[in-house]
Amino acid sequence: MRSDPFAHLPIFIAVIEQGSFSSAASHLEMTPSAVSKRIAALEHALGTQLLQRTTRSLSLTQAGQDYYHDAQQAWTLMQQSQAKLQQGLTHPQGRLTLSVPAVFGRRHISPLIPEFLKRYPKVTIDLGLDDRMVDLVQEGVDLAIRIGHLPDSPQVATPLAPCESVLCASPNYLKHAGTPTRPEQLSDHNCLEYSYFRGGSHWQLGDHRVKPQGRYRVNCSDALLDALLADCGIAQMPTFIVAESLKQGQLVPLLTDYPLPKHKVYALTPHRNGQPAKTRAFIQFLQQQFGETPPWAR
Repeated sequence: MRSDPFAHLPIFIAVIEQGSFSSAASHLEMTPSAVSKRIAALEHALGTQLLQRTTRSLSLTQAGQDYYHDAQQAWTLMQQSQAKLQQGLTHPQGRLTLSVPAVFGRRHISPLIPEFLKRYPKVTIDLGLDDRMVDLVQEGVDLAIRIGHLPDSPQVATPLAPCESVLCASPNYLKHAGTPTRPEQLSDHNCLEYSYFRGGSHWQLGDHRVKPQGRYRVNCSDALLDALLADCGIAQMPTFIVAESLKQGQLVPLLTDYPLPKHKVYALTPHRNGQPAKTRAFIQFLQQQFGETPPWAR
């Protein structure tokens, strides 16, 4: 099996630049015999002689001159590429592609982006607001924000903030339809559903599992909020969407003695090893902004 010529490039270049095998060996912290074997392996792999050797001198053949010119350019380009890569691992820079749930992103991520861009002027943000699950590797996404139950995957999940949900409805809806006091009474109500709900087809209220039955199912949380405020029914909603409506009395929490599962907001990345500085910086930035008690829970 022939050896890879590219692996021998730094040895070949060092021999030419240092002027001899012994000087190149000293420069590379190798033995002269090891350098000689690497050059011989390179010539064998290329099928041509690159160097004319005598006991006192060393010179390039015509093929060696041509190869040295190209090899030097290739090696310089490789070193520049490695330096650029290392720079990206230590200093936030380059394009950062994000996938964020539409409503959460619009309310709690998008307002933070300008401050992040001010802090890191060499970073460019490509923000996608979409509730669908994306394949980070296949779609070239650096970081995705996801909420709630996460399926098993090789992706790295970093917790960012707690996320609580509440069962709620408008006072006017409850005035006409009645206020449920037990989970089983929800079967008498118009239960509004979120299409991308990752908790499954049931609502878990304490020890009770209830399958919501209603006349409206939608893949946008803001649309569910519109329906709630229009006295359409009952829905399970994250507090990051309904906190203000609850505070103003536009919505009323229900069945609070039957707690809903608590979830978290996560940052998903393809892998932890070699994570770019831009990705690490954005995760740390969000953790600082959200804190132990995120803005929607204060």
